Amino acid sequence: MSVQSAIKRKTAPDIRARKNGEPIVMLTSYHAHTAALVDRYCDVILVGDSLGNVMHGLETTVPVTLEMMILQGRAVMRGSERALVVVDMPFGSYEASKEQAFHAAVRILKETECGAVKLEGGARMAETVAFLTERGIPVMGHIGLTPQSINTLGSFRAQGRDEKGWAPIENDAKAIAEAAAFSVVIEAVAEPLARKITQEIAIPTIGIGASAACDGQVLVLEDMLGLSPRTPKFVRRYGNLGPSIEAAIEGYAADVRARKFPGPEHVYDMKKS
Repeated sequence: MSVQSAIKRKTAPDIRARKNGEPIVMLTSYHAHTAALVDRYCDVILVGDSLGNVMHGLETTVPVTLEMMILQGRAVMRGSERALVVVDMPFGSYEASKEQAFHAAVRILKETECGAVKLEGGARMAETVAFLTERGIPVMGHIGLTPQSINTLGSFRAQGRDEKGWAPIENDAKAIAEAAAFSVVIEAVAEPLARKITQEIAIPTIGIGASAACDGQVLVLEDMLGLSPRTPKFVRRYGNLGPSIEAAIEGYAADVRARKFPGPEHVYDMKKS
């Protein structure tokens, strides 16, 4: 009688170990069926709070609830087998206190069975990240442009395009790394700064509108397939590869691993003086 070994999912430590290694491929998914396709080619699946935009037509991610994230997290876990599944902690579920964050994160892990959570914020959230990781909750950070803060930022604009503004973003990255996050997303940050942060911190960086030098890349699936009505500068559309969604995902994964994406047209230069 033959014995088949069980399929083993990637874990947060597996991703942490990819620093300076093969680029990490990450895409969002919110459904069991798209998760099954993404799972074949990606190391990490992000159940992002961007589901508020692409599934529910919301203008921002602010109205997304914990219940919404848990519901779609369950679906993605059912559809996937190999990739690490990371679920976003939505606005209002973790900012009040580290204890609030712990209870929300526990709900996400218990009710979805995912492998990690992601939260936005740098130095201001470092104490919370450390509190969670010390209690067995793997955390992915998110710095640079933080969409949940849109009401204070005022617009979705790139960060760090003036070198005078680099220090706070660098401090955010270092604080999250020192708090024992296993990786950090860097969103819409000037390319030289994202490259510098990647060289400076000990955990993998995952870029989105950042730099090809990052340890990995992430996009919103609907953006890269050309299904979103408006897409940011940092998106390359792969939907023109043909009618197959799988072909688009495969093409994206191949380009990330070969460091062909992002190209110069998908990152932010410094402002000209």
